[in-house]
Order: sequence, then structure tokens, then C-alpha cells
Amino acid sequence: MSGLNEENTKLRYITPALIDAGWDLEHISCEDYFFSDGKVLIDGGNGKRAGRGNKTDYQLCYPDINSPLAVVEAKDYQKTPGYGLQQAIEYAVILDVDFAYSSNGQAFVEHDLITGDERQFGMDEFPSPQELWRRHCAGHSLNEEQSKDVCVPYHFGYDSITPRYYQRIAINRVIEAVTKGQKRLLLVMATGTGKTYTAFQIVWRMREMGYRRVLYLADRNVLLDQTRSGDFKPLNSVTTKVKGKVLDSAYEVFFSTYQQLVNEDDEDASQPFRQFDSSFFDLVIVDECHRGSARADSSWRRILEHFHSAVQLGMTATPKETKGISTSDYFGDPLYTYSLKQGIEDGFLAPYRVKRIHLDVDKFGFVPQRGQLDDNGEEIEQKEYTQKDINRTIVFSGRDRRVANEITKFLKEEGRLQKTIVFCEDIEHAERMRQALVNANSDMVAEHPNYIMRCTSGVKNVESILDAFMDVDEPYPTILTTSKLLTTGVNCKTCKCIVLDNSFGEQGMTEFKQIVGRGTRIKEDKEKLYFTVLDFKDATRLFADPDFDGEPPVIYDPKAKEPADIFPTPPHDPPEPQSCFKYYVSDLPVEVVGEHVQYYWMGGLHTESLVDYTKKSIHKQYRTLDDFINRWTSEEKKAAICEELEKQGVFLGQLREQVGNDDMDDFDLICHIAYDVPAMTRKERAQAVRDSGYLDQFNEAAKLVLDALLDKYATSSIRDLDDINILRLKEFQQIGSVPHIVKLFGGKDQFLRTAQALENELYRIAA
Repeated sequence: MSGLNEENTKLRYITPALIDAGWDLEHISCEDYFFSDGKVLIDGGNGKRAGRGNKTDYQLCYPDINSPLAVVEAKDYQKTPGYGLQQAIEYAVILDVDFAYSSNGQAFVEHDLITGDERQFGMDEFPSPQELWRRHCAGHSLNEEQSKDVCVPYHFGYDSITPRYYQRIAINRVIEAVTKGQKRLLLVMATGTGKTYTAFQIVWRMREMGYRRVLYLADRNVLLDQTRSGDFKPLNSVTTKVKGKVLDSAYEVFFSTYQQLVNEDDEDASQPFRQFDSSFFDLVIVDECHRGSARADSSWRRILEHFHSAVQLGMTATPKETKGISTSDYFGDPLYTYSLKQGIEDGFLAPYRVKRIHLDVDKFGFVPQRGQLDDNGEEIEQKEYTQKDINRTIVFSGRDRRVANEITKFLKEEGRLQKTIVFCEDIEHAERMRQALVNANSDMVAEHPNYIMRCTSGVKNVESILDAFMDVDEPYPTILTTSKLLTTGVNCKTCKCIVLDNSFGEQGMTEFKQIVGRGTRIKEDKEKLYFTVLDFKDATRLFADPDFDGEPPVIYDPKAKEPADIFPTPPHDPPEPQSCFKYYVSDLPVEVVGEHVQYYWMGGLHTESLVDYTKKSIHKQYRTLDDFINRWTSEEKKAAICEELEKQGVFLGQLREQVGNDDMDDFDLICHIAYDVPAMTRKERAQAVRDSGYLDQFNEAAKLVLDALLDKYATSSIRDLDDINILRLKEFQQIGSVPHIVKLFGGKDQFLRTAQALENELYRIAA
């Protein structure tokens, strides 16, 4: 049995033991269950997946696939039974299951996350599905009726979409809380993680439990339209959207803005929400509940108070309010939180890079000469105008042009058809930026007049503009300028660039998170794996704020080289910053005085160069040069080491660009960067082997093959010489067929051993 690897151990011992215990591995349990995608890492100007994500060897579910009870980690026969238990516990915590198991095919070790107890038992003693379900219900204090409610199935339609693990946790926690009589519930889920799909599954299951009448509240029509025509489509026959402040009791699921249910202009007037008795709704869902509905002084709060007997579920990506008021003051602490950072780590959300562009007038300020007049002949008040005054009390048209030129420069480098949102100070600023961008992109606008458009209150057909922008197959409009309008409710999966030229006031963190959320969706088939934030206002300093759930990104310094009634502003939210008077100055030249690029990189707290970060990361794994050389020479497949480093955020391709030497092998690049070893090129390393006389031990025919291998190593980027497929290349076919070549060495196995030995000889000397 000593030769049994993990897969053979599973096949021969662990899988049969689970089946004998009654687990249906084919239908309601998951073997090799991937619960996250491969995290996206930004490598220079590209994004790529780091592997396939995290997986459990077994996820045991009962009574259906959406009721996970346990995870089982398998290890090979030579390991101890509990060798994989720590990993199993880690995954069990993430997946919100109660039982974690490890096995080497000889015994099981169980960790009960409810009690904290551990025990070891034989392969024929694994608990049955019914036994674990009984223990689960006891641990969660579920009686017989409640246990039936939490087993109400999900909706699975024609698209066969199943909830992701975090959506399933959120749904299951809500259902369990409802069965226990909890009335006010809160879910915190980052933008782009599927809040509306989660809400739909909650509504579907609760309707099956008897909660038939549902009110879905939002503050913008666009949010309701997307929700009703998207995730809630299976309920179309029983849904209605409230219009004209009239409620029709013939329906069961109602979508409404707050404005349709409240007469805010006349509080003494009859309130539309009172058309229904307070007990009419069984469930009220408040989308984007951070926007003021739950505040005690909000007129919208009256809707929630009127339907007080209903279960009320708040959903938001940004639960914190300003001035110490929190959404949880009304809804209670979140039942579950899935953050932007976790979404990026799981590979479900796009990471970001930040390019800060510093303009001289922003950095150094502006002081007018005494008696200086603006473009309108107004004398400019004598004081220093700083960044916060720009576009609020003073406007520099030269700055508008410079910002537009920098945006255009970026898009010319990255792709002219990258969907881009430019956030401006106010509506007037958004129009100026539209015009400046049109002039900077006149070649594109001449062919496509809708290449750049303004999207603010008062724009005709604003909804159709948004629809076209959000259409993943429609390239135009490509660039939208806006102020507050697009901070929420814009589900543009292909948005790859967010431009910040706006200030953030009292609700800065909430608004900042919402704006960042415009870019976090992934659309892999459209090559959207990450997004860029162009920051002209130093707003991205908020990434480092403790209130932001992602930690500060690693910083790398590059080398020099609606009609208003459609999108209303929520009551009590600060109005769009409009100044009653502004100075306009057109003759001030504005220049870029500095810029630097930031990457979201492994959730680190570093502010350092890529080289320094790489050195530190490699030293964590390999303390000395000898440690690294020993690992490199002992690893049969060198690509495995490079893949490990990539998962730590070390990208050799990007490093090679900075070092400026394309002829270095990965081994030399790492030794040079991490251990200050003088670098050898591939050609120098290959020649050193020839000069050493190493090939003299072989006959002429074999020497010819090995010399060709050295040539291939010296002139390409191959890492592993012991790959039989190399012999299929034309250079080797001139020598002979693959069977003929391996026969020169005494067979395939002997050839592979010889190629591996040649590879080791290449790396025998570090420098």
C-alpha cells in the first residue's frame, strides 16, 4: 500500500466508505467541488487566472445539494488520518458547514465545528446522512417544523444556474433566521456578487414556505427594471411595478421606488402605501438599504414602519452611514457579509489597478494676481484655491483639456473601446468633460457620434443611453461622463475604466465603494478580468482607510517613460455639490507633475517597488540562495515553482520587463532579483555546459541530440528539458523520429533521466 497516492486512496478506500455510509456521491454530494474561481492576478497589462480556485475533495450534502453538512479532505495512504484536518476545518468555515473530516484511507478524523470536539474512528463508522442532519438540526436548535422549512428547495430554471457558495450561505442563513421568527435581517454583499439573484432565491423559497406577498423597494427605476426583467423573470406572472402611486392587490410581488409609495411634498396628504393594510405584505426587501430608508428621520422609514408585521430584509454593499448612523441600527447586525476583498480573493470579482495622475494646479494650488479677472470679467477673490475648490468654486478649462488628454492617452494605449465612466463634480463639469473628450477623440467621434455621451439628470433618453452602455455586445457609447447618476445601479460587466475627477464629501466612503463597484464585474469572454481607476483627485487614498474592506494595494512606481424623476436624489442625502457662483479661468496652462501606478496585489499592506516585493516574497519561501537552488534542482517540473510564485503575486514576465533582459532564464532572474547574484543569459549558461566537457561522456549520436536541447534552451523560453514533446519539434525531426531518438538513449525512461540530468547541470552553478 505504500505506493498509493491521494487519488488512488480516494478511489480504493474513502469513496467506498462514504457510499457504504449512505452518501449519494453522484446526485447530492460533490466530489472535487470547486467553490471558488481562480483568483485573477494582474500581470503588467494583462489579467490571468491563478489556477482553478479552491476545492474540497468531498462536500457532503443532505437532503439536497444546497444543504451542505460536511467537507472531507483526503490524503495519501502514507499520511496520518488527521493530516488534512486543518485544511478541512478552513474550508468548512468558509463554506459554513458544521463538520470537517480528514482521512488517509485507514481511518477518519472528525472535527465538530458546533461543539469543538474531535474524534477518530474506523473507515466503516462514518456517520450516515440522517445522523449528520440530526446533529446539524440539534446544533442549530431547529425543531421538526423548522427543519422542513430550511429544506425548501431552490429554483432551478432553464439556465441551470446554481448559487455560488457565498450566495447559498446568505440564502440559507436568511431562511433559518426566518424560521426562528427573526423579523429584521441584513445581508452585506459587495457590488457584483449577485445580490438580486440571492434576493430572488430567498423570495422563491419563502413563497414556498407561505410568505406569498412581497414588496421589493429601491430608490431608482433602473434598479427595479434590471431586477424584474433579470433574476426575477421566473415570477413575472405574479409581479407588478407600481406606477402612478397606485397599488393593485391582484398581484403578489410588487416592485416599487420609495417615491411611488410616499407623498413627500405633503406629509399630511394621504400616503400611497396606506392603500394596503399593514399586514398585507409578508416580506419586504430593501435594495441598497444604505441609501437612507432605515434612518429614523427619513420619510421613507414610514413605509417600513407601516408594514412592520412583515419580515424585512435589507441588502447593501456598503452598510455604514455617515455621522455614526449605521444601517444595522435598524436591521441589526448582518447575518452574513461577503466583501469586495473576499470576492477578489475568490476570483468572482475583478481586481483593480490605480493610476494616480497629479496635476500642478491641484498639487500646488492657485493664487490669483491682485485684481485678476476671470473669463467673465469678474475679479477673482484673493485667496489660495486648492484641489477641493477646483470645479466647485473655480474652473480651469486648461485642466479639463489636460484631464481629457490623459484619459485619451490611456485609452490609446489600452484600447479605444474600453467602456469608461468619468465621474465629475457636477452636471456642468460633466458637460465640459464630455466636450473636452470629444475634442481629444475627434477621430473616433467623426465615425461614431455616440462614442462619448453625458449621462446626468435632464439628458433626453438617458435610459436608452444606459442600456446601450451596459450592453456587452454594443461598443457605443464607450465613454460616459456623469456626476452622481451612475454611482449605483449600473451593471456594466465590460466597464474597464473608472475615472475619478470628483470630490467625496460626508458620505465619501459609501460613495467611493459604490463607484469602485462599477468596475468589479468579470466578463471573461469579453476579456474583462480587471479594471483600472484613473484618479485625478487623490481619492484612491480611501483604499487605505480602515473602513474600506480591502487592504491598501501594493504600489509600484513605473519607470519614466434622467429626467430627474427617473433618477431622484434620495431625501436627506447631500445634494450634488453645485456652487451658486464660479470663476472661469482659461489662460492657465496645466501640466502633469507626477504619476504612479498601484495594483491590488495579494491584499497586501505594502508600499514598495515590484523588485522589493518580489525579493521579500521569495525570501519568505526560500531563506537562502542554497534553499532556492536545492528546491529548483529537485523539482522535476520547474513550471510548478513559477506557478507557486505567481500565487504569491510574483510575476516573472513583469519582472523581466523591469530588469530589461529577455535572455535570462527564470532561474537566473530569481537569483538575480532575490539574492543579488550576477545574472547569466540562457546562451551563456548553455555554453558553460558545453565548455565544461559534460557532453563528452555520450556517444556522437546522443551528443547531437543533447546539443540540440541546449540550443533549444538557449533560444526559447522552455523551462523543462525532460518533455518528450520537445522531440517532435522540427529541429529534432531532422535527427530522426521520436522513437528513433529515445532509442539512442536506451528507451524513453532513460532519455527522460538523461534530459533531467542535463537540466540539473545547467543550474549546477548559481552564477
